[in-house]
Amino acid sequence: MNKKIILDCDPGHDDAVAIMLAAASKELEILGITCVGGNVGLDNTVNNALKVCTLIERTDLKIYSGASKPIHYDLFTAEYVHGKTGLDKKGDPIIISSDYKVEHQNAIDFIVDTCKSSTDQIYLCPTGPLTNIALSLQKDPSIKEKIKEIVFMGGAAMCLGNTTPSAEFNIFVDPHAANIVLGSGIPITMMGLDVTHQVNVNKTIINSINENNNKSSKFFGELMEFYTIFHKKLYETEDTPLHDPCVIAYLLDPSIFTGKLVNVVVEENSELTRGETIVDWLGVTNRKSNCHVINYANDKKFFELLKNKLSTLP
Repeated sequence: MNKKIILDCDPGHDDAVAIMLAAASKELEILGITCVGGNVGLDNTVNNALKVCTLIERTDLKIYSGASKPIHYDLFTAEYVHGKTGLDKKGDPIIISSDYKVEHQNAIDFIVDTCKSSTDQIYLCPTGPLTNIALSLQKDPSIKEKIKEIVFMGGAAMCLGNTTPSAEFNIFVDPHAANIVLGSGIPITMMGLDVTHQVNVNKTIINSINENNNKSSKFFGELMEFYTIFHKKLYETEDTPLHDPCVIAYLLDPSIFTGKLVNVVVEENSELTRGETIVDWLGVTNRKSNCHVINYANDKKFFELLKNKLSTLP
């Protein structure tokens, strides 16, 4: 049976690739794409989701607009990575189909209503700040029973942060939401920087995927050409971590990844360590395990999967 998913995102170049990978996978039934303020403001993340689905010819996918800011903090964005629009790239601009619009229903209401009405359990797949997911759980805690698993991109277990020395971007933006989700009791898998930095894009990968010779693979290359600019400067290497598609790849083939069930909590308020994911890998706190933290990826299998899936798109 296909896995039913809600993809919650803040596109973003790597979010765009996550959307493409999910849309190319018949094993997944995308119930909706919900957007949150994150990499850029909410209006841009919504427009970028519409753009990606237009380009890959999946305007049947419904897009919902959610939270514009974190639960307690002002929104911190990452135009310095993703450009002014959040999806800057070389090449021709993407024109959204004139009849393709964001849905009227709010993303939080959509998540709650969809979970409550579903006869099957649903996978929630957040690749941005966890605000929409946390607000949905606060609005109606009973939806927990209908959520099979939350697989999210965020955090850093045993490595440096990418926004502060200790915090990864998504968790830094809304640490309060992250703690709500981690404390929900729902099965959770965390795709943090420890694993996403093992799945790196470079010229060789871009050229390999371009060999598919289709529009979507060319789009991937255009996105990555821009996306890698910031990371090359930051990390002083030709390799750029491809964060968000790890969430979708895990749902498609968990054997690509390995990890450990441990306790994770998030620092909410410290000026120095806001957004740090405190991962009790050795079990020294005796706190109850609440999160499957992934710390290894087979990058060869990951990129074989991505290339094969993108080849099936227009």
